[in-house]
Amino acid sequence: MIKAGLIGLGKMGLSHYSIINAHPDVTVSAVCDTSGFVLSAIEQYAGARPYKDYKSMIEREDLDCVVVSTPTSTHAEIVQFAMEQGLHVFVEKPFCLDLEDGRRLIECARNNNRVNQVGYHFRFVGAFAKMQELLAEEIIGPVYHFTAEAYGPVVLRPKGMTWRAQKAEGGGCLHDYASHAVNLIQYLIGRPVRVGGSVLKSIYSKTVEDAVYATLFLKNEVTGQLSVNWSDEAYRKMSTQVTAYGTRGKIISDRQECKIYLREEGRGSLQKGWNILYTTELTRPVYFYLRGEEYSAQIDYFVQKIKSGDIQNINSFEEAFQTDQVLEWIIQDAEQRR
Repeated sequence: MIKAGLIGLGKMGLSHYSIINAHPDVTVSAVCDTSGFVLSAIEQYAGARPYKDYKSMIEREDLDCVVVSTPTSTHAEIVQFAMEQGLHVFVEKPFCLDLEDGRRLIECARNNNRVNQVGYHFRFVGAFAKMQELLAEEIIGPVYHFTAEAYGPVVLRPKGMTWRAQKAEGGGCLHDYASHAVNLIQYLIGRPVRVGGSVLKSIYSKTVEDAVYATLFLKNEVTGQLSVNWSDEAYRKMSTQVTAYGTRGKIISDRQECKIYLREEGRGSLQKGWNILYTTELTRPVYFYLRGEEYSAQIDYFVQKIKSGDIQNINSFEEAFQTDQVLEWIIQDAEQRR
């Protein structure tokens, strides 16, 4: 059995705890959090040994891996310590707020030959995976433009904000929401090489942005529009959509479906005109369901990498660092316009 430790037991950390604890090849040996109430509940009802200091947990427990779900500003210190102690690491997104921290952690993972993964769960959504497959096959021809959108009701009033809405802790809408959209573009279409027309707009927040708008430029003259707003109460929860335009049609994907429009007859079951593939057709069953199959799928992927000893990962530190780079470009571009 793989022995795991969890660091951070907030909303995402508790979700990971439930998912990992249900995995047939993993046992949660210990947990770490600053909340005594949460730790006592875990100890009493789940049996995992509680710690308030992550270094003590890692040094005292015989662990194989850790899952880090703490505020973004703490990722670099925790992840580096865990890697240097020989542990495989899964860390929540966004990866790091400082690019130098990201570079250091990539090197640390390489030097220690450890599995390293960042929690961009949309790469494990069936509809997006199908979109990636179809784009790779050029079913709509070469892509020339795209849109990447993410909307949700995170900040709807000036008060009562969480650490995610604090610049030094979570990075605001850019790092919490826009990072998902940018990371999806890397996965589906390619890595942006520069940005332009960037706007970081505060709606309710005073120290961070609540909306992000930018033009992304990829190789081969491919362009795209990024539109993200976490202060949109028209949505019950986060909604993410990517549209790719090609010379022979277009593809629109979100959490629920993959819609393909073809100007001519397609391959296999795809017909000329509109084709709709639903996520229920595209998603593989998982060992445990919580919040969505993709959350369990990404953890199972991490576990299988540990079991096989394969450190190559579609959600590696390096992939997440590239996302962080684009976010930094957007910040710099937006500042030039002020």
